[in-house]
Amino acid sequence: MNLKQANILVVDDDKDVLTAVRFLLMPEVKNIVTESNPENLRMLLSKNTFDILMLDMNFNSSINTGNEGLYWLRQVKQWNDKIAVIMITAYADIDLAIKCLKDGATDFLVKPWHNKTLKETLSEVIRKQSLPTRTPYNSERKPGPEIIGNSNIMHNLFLKLEKIAPTEANVLIIGENGTGKDLVAQAIHQQSQRKDKPFIKVDVGALTDTLFESELFGHTKGAFTDARKDREGLIEAANGGTLFLDEIGNITLQQQAKLLTVLQNRKVTRLGANTPISVDIRLICATNIPFTELANEQRFRKDLIYRINTIEITVPPLRERKDDIIPLAQHFLRMYEKRYMKCQTILVDPVKNKLLNHTYPGNVRELQYVIERAVIMADDGLKADDIVFSPIEHIQVDTHTSPTHNLEEIERNTIKQVIERYNGNISRAAVELGLTRAALYRRLNKYGL
Repeated sequence: MNLKQANILVVDDDKDVLTAVRFLLMPEVKNIVTESNPENLRMLLSKNTFDILMLDMNFNSSINTGNEGLYWLRQVKQWNDKIAVIMITAYADIDLAIKCLKDGATDFLVKPWHNKTLKETLSEVIRKQSLPTRTPYNSERKPGPEIIGNSNIMHNLFLKLEKIAPTEANVLIIGENGTGKDLVAQAIHQQSQRKDKPFIKVDVGALTDTLFESELFGHTKGAFTDARKDREGLIEAANGGTLFLDEIGNITLQQQAKLLTVLQNRKVTRLGANTPISVDIRLICATNIPFTELANEQRFRKDLIYRINTIEITVPPLRERKDDIIPLAQHFLRMYEKRYMKCQTILVDPVKNKLLNHTYPGNVRELQYVIERAVIMADDGLKADDIVFSPIEHIQVDTHTSPTHNLEEIERNTIKQVIERYNGNISRAAVELGLTRAALYRRLNKYGL
């Protein structure tokens, strides 16, 4: 059966959505029925035979408020377990959508969708209708060979990536340093429709104001002193593919305004030029700043957050996925044994226990370095004594200074503590202190810091 032979039922309380879907699908399917009240679902299913039900996840009913889609999905599956159900969701409902997939939904669409994506999704569901049962999620399917995890929290992350990657949605990846945010970004690109196009990574937090514009937007010959020829910016280089902006939370408000203009217009103007260049990119951003801090308007523009955060993914710290420590350690063990031409060994119980009892403030990156050092230093197989955790991850900033009422001393101590807290990142420290970077540099020179 193809889409032209399909009978589709759409249930959504937004009548504008129903009208748009009806006009879009009328020439594409055999029959399209729309309904705004989910209370009529049972009657419609009993009187008609539908191949696909498109079901909204939020209605204005009092039944199971906030989880209405999940409730009606369960009801539908009780009445007719053969119908394919596609959930209609907004970005804030991704976690709930995953629960729906586990409860029998076939797929979900994120509002607002592209018409082409909607038709492709329906066609794919129809194609799979001949299968006897819905293929269950396979825990061995992972979004990339370098992302390792068998814990429940990682299974949920993999499922999220499988659903998000094929879309065109902008993604914000949040996680502590060392959790693997860059690998998640690469996995999204590798499973997207843009996988054969460029994947451009930019550590925007490390760019000065001048470099920010030159690197991202490009420049023309003579735009500034060292501009000896025209140069394509990284946004242009990502045209047709994916642009990954790492440490997005570290850029200044001025940089945010310039980036927002490009993202809104999908056009970039090189430094020294007047003609904008159209770009087609999928945007992925990452930050180690908690979302609650990112939402502070003195630190980050809300309009830019909405632009980059169609879907948010949180990468869990290693301490929350203890089941993955040994598989990760074994992966790094084999990798470094091969690199340093060492004989293969096993992780004996004393080594495993030592690895499992550590809290990993440096996350997966810390574990990787620990295993690399152990492989280099071990003489005859790994022993517990070969597992040495770096003291760097355990340094605590001393916030207890001698009592003083000297304003300059208080300012000096405060600046020092904030600089240390952000590991020398001047941009983030300046935001925390309520200063411009220039003002902070002046104070650093003043106090000899």
